[in-house]
Amino acid sequence: MAMQKKDRIIFHCDNNGFYASVEESLYPELKKVPMAVCGDPESRRGIILAKNELAKAKGVKTAETIWQAQRKCPNLVLRPARHPLYQQYCENINAIYQQYSPQVERGGIDESFIEMTGCLHLFGGDALTAANEIRERIHREIGVTISVGISWNKIFAKLGSDTAPSNAVQMITMENYKQVVWTKPVSALLMVGKSTQERLRALNIETIGDLAN
Repeated sequence: MAMQKKDRIIFHCDNNGFYASVEESLYPELKKVPMAVCGDPESRRGIILAKNELAKAKGVKTAETIWQAQRKCPNLVLRPARHPLYQQYCENINAIYQQYSPQVERGGIDESFIEMTGCLHLFGGDALTAANEIRERIHREIGVTISVGISWNKIFAKLGSDTAPSNAVQMITMENYKQVVWTKPVSALLMVGKSTQERLRALNIETIGDLAN
């Protein structure tokens, strides 16, 4: 499904388990074991910063403590965080984004918004084709995977990448946004944290559709 010409076209590119993906790109054997990047692996008080798909399948979650993660996955392989390395990968990834648009806004070390409205015609005019080209280039040239959300505003673009499978693209358009978005929990929205979610729940607002109504 293509975006309409009158719509803004915004990509949100989110690196999948970024720190863990960088480590796997350098050490492919880590793809075969549950692995997580953490702060101070010598201290059980450290937290999980990123995990690979095998660790995710065991229930390991970002921001939980190492001891909590190891309780779920006793054979979890821990890697110390290497922030200068991840920053260099970030620079290399964003250099590719900037080949598609001069308007790239970083949302953090592992995510960026790309304003494609004024330059999509340079890449055939098809948002889905352009997003898949970017995704494939990042995987081929950098060695990590990204999910891309496409929409007419930043909130829905980010929601698209957040709910897309790893290494995939999800488009949220004027035509399909209610089907895609309305059933999602309100916590999926940008800036809705635990406290706001609890306040909304007290008003019987559980989903984004509830909030819209």
